[in-house]
Amino acid sequence: MGRKYAVLGVGHVGSTVAFALVTKGDADELVLIDKDEKKARAEQLDLQDATARLETRPKIKIQDYNELADTDILFVTAGNILALKNQTGNNRWAEFNDTREIVKDIAPKIKASGFHGVLIDTMNPCDAIAQYLQKEIGLPQSQVMATGTFLDTARMQRVVAEQFDVDPKNISGYVFGEHGNSQFIAWSTVKVNGLDLLPLAKKKNLPLSELEEHVKAGGWDVYAGKGYTSYAIATCAIKLSRAVLDDAHLMCPCSYYNQKYDSYIGQPAIIGKNGVEEVIDVPLTAEEEAKLANSASTIKEKFATL
Repeated sequence: MGRKYAVLGVGHVGSTVAFALVTKGDADELVLIDKDEKKARAEQLDLQDATARLETRPKIKIQDYNELADTDILFVTAGNILALKNQTGNNRWAEFNDTREIVKDIAPKIKASGFHGVLIDTMNPCDAIAQYLQKEIGLPQSQVMATGTFLDTARMQRVVAEQFDVDPKNISGYVFGEHGNSQFIAWSTVKVNGLDLLPLAKKKNLPLSELEEHVKAGGWDVYAGKGYTSYAIATCAIKLSRAVLDDAHLMCPCSYYNQKYDSYIGQPAIIGKNGVEEVIDVPLTAEEEAKLANSASTIKEKFATL
């Protein structure tokens, strides 16, 4: 049996996910669903045209929730880019009213389809939306996650790597908390080429608070230039899906339920065939623990308005 993916919402992120799945040969079957049927059909045709120049030829279907019944991975990438146009400040909660209305529409349809695979959410505010999806659909918590601070951690790796002129993959460590303004870099976890960052940063007199602001603003820098983000978030979502289907037991941050705080929040976890296999309790400093509690409180307070 082949690998079957579905993408719910084929805007900038969803279409990028679909393109990557097809061109890299990850998908044997791909289902595209969008509120705009013409858009879904256009993406289907464009991808089918591309297969004449590819090594693989996945089956690409559209607009059928019934296809989710045997889908392995469902990416929920629906959203309303217009919700961001009139916002002030770098605030993903500006999308909240729109995205929760989308969830009210799609969650019953996902549930009715009999979908029982792993759901990966990229909709913002992704922590609250992932928790809402889990509650409305009724899937086990392990099978519903959001990309969360996986993307913010990648931005941290880029920003720190630039300071040391190394490959971003040589930077380890985590961004914790909300995929939003209350997130924080756990500097105590960050290493450069396997060496603790903090002593190195002290030698170089690096302004860590300024670097953290660059990381936090990374998505908005992209948004300011092209009006949306797509490549990095799509890459993160696909990386999580591969960890599931390969049963990779990959350790990486994602947004998942934290029992201590009774909230979905960005934290390191082990990703395998069942979704989130285990949450890893990485040691944090007292200051970092306080920041995590504050971030969880922020998410929980907003989620309560659902």
